[in-house]
Amino acid sequence: MTAGPARPAVLYWILCAAPPALAWEEPLRQLQEDGWDVYAVPTETTASWLDMDHLAQATGHQVRVRPRRPDEADELPTADALLVAPATFNTLNKWAAGINDSLALGLLNEMLGLGVPIVVATYCKAALAAHPAHPTNLALLRRAGAVVLEGEESITVTDGGFSWRPVRAALGQVQPSGDS
Repeated sequence: MTAGPARPAVLYWILCAAPPALAWEEPLRQLQEDGWDVYAVPTETTASWLDMDHLAQATGHQVRVRPRRPDEADELPTADALLVAPATFNTLNKWAAGINDSLALGLLNEMLGLGVPIVVATYCKAALAAHPAHPTNLALLRRAGAVVLEGEESITVTDGGFSWRPVRAALGQVQPSGDS
């Protein structure tokens, strides 16, 4: 019996409200080139910054911001991995505290509990990163199994915008082979 074509690995991309989210097109193209079928889930603030129709067209999927109602079908397929990038101070701390007040946080909390691989690319101001809750909560998320990228090992500012190279490398370590 021959196997059918392998399905692309499904990646939920949680986009938080920080400058790299505005430059989503290039990292999306790169993630797709890396073999990911990307489902974008921006936070509510991020969604107010972006052209949601353009993002949906580029991913090929509806972009969800709010949780579905109980009588609505769940159009999200099972995730093979999650990417939180850029991961802001606000989202990281709410997630670590188990707060579940948005679709993005609900997915993060649920997927962490299910053991789905999660790559977190932090992006926050130095003053916020110095807050005592920040390192404590990043350590908690690491202990729970998330791969947390910080500083030069995360999204970095370049002359041309932002570099997502470390993020792509981390995702490459968790991407399934596609033999499902």
